[in-house]
Amino acid sequence: MTAGELTVVGLYTAPSAGEAMVPGAEVVVTKDRGIDGDRYSAGTGHWSDPQWPDQQLTLIDVETADALGIEPALLRRNVVTRGGRLADLIGCDVRIGSAVLRFVRPCDPCGYLETLLDRPGLRAALENRGGVRAAVIAGGTISVGDSLEAMTA
Repeated sequence: MTAGELTVVGLYTAPSAGEAMVPGAEVVVTKDRGIDGDRYSAGTGHWSDPQWPDQQLTLIDVETADALGIEPALLRRNVVTRGGRLADLIGCDVRIGSAVLRFVRPCDPCGYLETLLDRPGLRAALENRGGVRAAVIAGGTISVGDSLEAMTA
């Protein structure tokens, strides 16, 4: 995967679990924490738990949201991309803007999202395409329009 294939088209944060996602033009990420001001960086997310240290931020492709007929922000992922399969980068370090993320594992769908949105069937519809979870290994700034660049494979 090279720069230019995947591009950031949306950035979202929420101050705590269940609150509406707030769009932004850029976010600042901190090593080993996540996005400054987001629920997971603050430890107030629904899945905030020391047993899940690798979910400092989440990513999903806009094509999934489009296929489901849902606004990307409603899927509650932090970074929305266009242009390729994020899951192909699991196990890689990925530069986005001045930050470096390690794509750790799939962001499997959960019943919480389905309940929160009152959308029965959403969990099943997101099976195998719920995005990815990433750890921040080098802090920096991510902006809408940034390309993703795989650094390792």
